[in-house]
Amino acid sequence: MRLSDYTDYTLRVLMYCAAHPDRRVTIAEIADGHRVSKNHLMKIVNDLARQGVLETTRGHGGGLRLLRAPSAIRVGDVLRRAETDFRLVECFDPSTDTCTLTPGCRLKGLLRKALGAYFAELDAVTLADIAGPASASGAATAAVAGPARHDAPITGPAPRRKRAPD
Repeated sequence: MRLSDYTDYTLRVLMYCAAHPDRRVTIAEIADGHRVSKNHLMKIVNDLARQGVLETTRGHGGGLRLLRAPSAIRVGDVLRRAETDFRLVECFDPSTDTCTLTPGCRLKGLLRKALGAYFAELDAVTLADIAGPASASGAATAAVAGPARHDAPITGPAPRRKRAPD
């Protein structure tokens, strides 16, 4: 499985905002810092603002800031909203499944379980855990400590959107 550039950029925007909680950041600043297209970032920022994750302010002194604490934004929720398709194989979608092995296949169950484990790991990590400089024991501590507490995770259905070109 490979995440889209859209999802990668979404995470970069959120991480950048979380790493600079004391001020508003600009799209141009993020684009320059990560060498990413401003046009792609504008689409992402608009989506995140519609979702209630970012506050955007136009004009002089404007910019972006998180509307929730980084500790309340789960990485798994961000990925679910940014990605458009988690069908690892054709048989995950009954409307397009033409596989002749489907009736007795155990691979589908294995892949579903793996996808569940993937999201369980991502749901155990918040934006606060991945934003800012990495500490020597940060990743190891998070893995040993177990799931982080979440005060107000992003929930609900993801808004419909057109996918940005990769």
